[in-house]
Amino acid sequence: MSGGSGVPASLRRPQRRGGLYWGRLRRQRTATVAAVVFALFLLIAILGPLVTPYDFAAQDASARLQGPSLHHLFGTDNFGRDVLSRILAGTRPVFLLGWVATLLAAVIGTSLGLVAGYTGRLWDETIMRLLDVLLAFPALLLAMVLLATAGTSSLNLVFVIAILFIPMFARVTRSMVLDLRTKEFIDAARLRGDTRRYVLFREMLPNALPPLIVETSVRFSYSIFLVASLGFLGLGVQPPSPDWGMQVNEARNYFALAPWMLVFPALAIAALVISTSLLADGLRNVFSPVGAGGLTERR
Repeated sequence: MSGGSGVPASLRRPQRRGGLYWGRLRRQRTATVAAVVFALFLLIAILGPLVTPYDFAAQDASARLQGPSLHHLFGTDNFGRDVLSRILAGTRPVFLLGWVATLLAAVIGTSLGLVAGYTGRLWDETIMRLLDVLLAFPALLLAMVLLATAGTSSLNLVFVIAILFIPMFARVTRSMVLDLRTKEFIDAARLRGDTRRYVLFREMLPNALPPLIVETSVRFSYSIFLVASLGFLGLGVQPPSPDWGMQVNEARNYFALAPWMLVFPALAIAALVISTSLLADGLRNVFSPVGAGGLTERR
């Protein structure tokens, strides 16, 4: 017994400690800086065209291939378009496509992992072996094949990236459920007569959130890289919408004359991917010290 609750500590459900996690994150300087950079990109994505100094699609033949200046901070491209405006406008589709795809993969993968880990036996083997088939192919190659088959569109791009990430979320969730289903508070829920849905979504899922949050941030960084890579190959966001990967591809032939066309979009991709990855590492360090697998007791 503990305190006046009359409930053994081993039967209590894990406790959420959002304030504790936030304090640990703030003490990590690298993760804090990464969070600031990530928040800046997110703000640009939300504001969109409101922060672009010029129309990203406006062409000016008299201003072709101009270097960085006060009028065009990142220079202009081969059509006289402002490079900075195209990078800023291209932030929204990268965020939107990457985030929607990651959330879709998280929802489907987490659901499959919950079912596989809790039911076990035939369902577990069937679900995990099917997902292993997806893991057998290189991610970029599989994405290229699926997009070449289904056609290039923003919706198809979201579904393809989600398909690639579903197995990772399912594996993480399944491993957490396999550990949680042996805990005494889960046995107590079963003895109370709680339904399977209640046990899965009210008892297990909240306690699997820390590793799932980390996995979501990691997959989001990969999704950004995938969106840019597929854009470089011409399978991502289609013109006239701006796309960082497509900007890098278009700049290859002009690198000797106008290196800024390639350098600045590439730096934007690198900054967002690196900041997201460092933030994910920070979140992993925040959650990992708390109990086994990020579990804490909820009082």
